[in-house]
Amino acid sequence: MKTPIDLNGKTILVTGSPGFIGANLVLRLLAEMNGGTIVSLDNMNDYYDPSLKEYRLTLIERAAETSQVEHVFVRGSIADKALIDELFATYRFDVVVNLAAQAGVRYSIDHPDVYIEANLIGFYNILEAVRHSYDNGAAGVAHLVYASSSSVYGGNKKVPFSTEDKVDNPVSLYAATKKSDELLAHAYSKLYNIPATGLRFFTVYGPAGRPDMFYYSATQKLVAGKTIQIFNYGNCKRDFTYVDDIVEGVVRVMRGAPVRAAGEDGLPVPPYAVYNIGGGTPENLLDYISTLQEELVRAGVLPADYDFEGHRELVGMQPGDVPVTYADAAGLEADYGFTPKIGIREGLRRFAEWYRTYYA
Repeated sequence: MKTPIDLNGKTILVTGSPGFIGANLVLRLLAEMNGGTIVSLDNMNDYYDPSLKEYRLTLIERAAETSQVEHVFVRGSIADKALIDELFATYRFDVVVNLAAQAGVRYSIDHPDVYIEANLIGFYNILEAVRHSYDNGAAGVAHLVYASSSSVYGGNKKVPFSTEDKVDNPVSLYAATKKSDELLAHAYSKLYNIPATGLRFFTVYGPAGRPDMFYYSATQKLVAGKTIQIFNYGNCKRDFTYVDDIVEGVVRVMRGAPVRAAGEDGLPVPPYAVYNIGGGTPENLLDYISTLQEELVRAGVLPADYDFEGHRELVGMQPGDVPVTYADAAGLEADYGFTPKIGIREGLRRFAEWYRTYYA
């Protein structure tokens, strides 16, 4: 059972927009909502080329010009408690989607501080603000949706990964912070009756995505005539999920909050849930790369006679990485009717065509 939420006319905070998933989510909401306000929040850091975030922000601002929804962009960090408290006091959000985070497994090995700041302190600030949105009997936030990650499964051997699996052995700091977010959200949900849903994302890709993701960085290296490294000698499987599928899942989750209820002791049963959100069909990395190469040639990004074999190097596993990610998304399908629709051929074709246009 879920408590239905009509997003029309609501005031929604999307942190991490104009990041990749956040920007696509805001664009979807601007196109579909009837009235209301969307506040985008991002610190526009330089973890990857900031011009991509500026590009996505431009797309959002253009869409807002013809939307029935007001859009406000705030340049700032969720780690800035005063800013977060001010935004909550000003806008009195109905729904909060926290996608802001420091991403990347390998980056966390050498840059731990930014993960603690964004993923722990930042998320704590969001939880505190949601908690106090109910002060003095106010209706407050009806649903907190937040990003977790498939990285929490660490080196689990059992596949597909289920939300029922134990995830107590992270293999990267990034994964540890995401698991910590789930624990914090559960505690706040229990203590303050906050309807909260966590989403474990599985390898999201698509146009205007993150350049640190393999499909994007590989494309840039091939275009520059450099060699791409294929980890674990190609013996990897990934549950690649196209961004439009991810956004469809997020919107459905936003519209259905965990039900508030009291237990036998009279205290809240935490209105809390965690779901995998992934393709559900893991792809062999070498097959994925072959499809990417074919679509880059088709789109005219690379010439038909490109020497792909001469630009590939098989190497061992990277620290913090895992050989397989595979989502058991049965819970999301059962509770929200969500099933990913877009396969890697179609998804990579859209990326290749966007890449050709963007870098023309």
